[in-house]
Amino acid sequence: MKIYMFTGNKMSRNHKDKYESSSSRRAHSIMSTEEANSGKKSHWPELEITGNVKNLSPSLWQLKHLTALYLNDNSLQRIPIEIGRLSNLKVLDLSNNKLRSLPSELGDLINLKELLLNQNYLRVLPYELGKLFQLQVLGLHGNPLSKEMMALYGEPQGTHKLLSFMLDNLQGMCFILTFIITVCLKIKYSNDYHELAAFLSISLLYHCIY
Repeated sequence: MKIYMFTGNKMSRNHKDKYESSSSRRAHSIMSTEEANSGKKSHWPELEITGNVKNLSPSLWQLKHLTALYLNDNSLQRIPIEIGRLSNLKVLDLSNNKLRSLPSELGDLINLKELLLNQNYLRVLPYELGKLFQLQVLGLHGNPLSKEMMALYGEPQGTHKLLSFMLDNLQGMCFILTFIITVCLKIKYSNDYHELAAFLSISLLYHCIY
């Protein structure tokens, strides 16, 4: 495993760069693996971890100052939910791994401008990605996503349209969850089934209209 840290701005990429490994653009090692494992501190804003890595150290999620995290070209099969703690991230590269799913906590990275997910095994995306209002670059190629999703993504302004689609679905899921909880509470505390039936009818009618 190799760990690279950078002070320069590595966030500028052209369209072609979205689908390629970025290792060649970051060629110098600042901190050795031994130094990192020994707990050496760093406040460098950008970090790259590469070398067929399968698991990430829990200490990674303590680096809340990071603005760019490059985990591409590894063998990661999952991303822990703790990634949501890195709220200052502007760039996250997870390309060329073995990811089959993503945590909904990615939606908490509200400062993200670039999210690269190319060349994984993703069949679905968490609707929480719709909350990434600052996202400008989204890399999805090389995943077995649905034809409908990739068609939307491939349209002009496709990233924006896809994020809006996911946000709409997220809001719909929130409504359904709230509705189910409310119904369960009504059933538990109400003995008047006529009142319960009226409540269900009004709620469903409201949902159909809005």
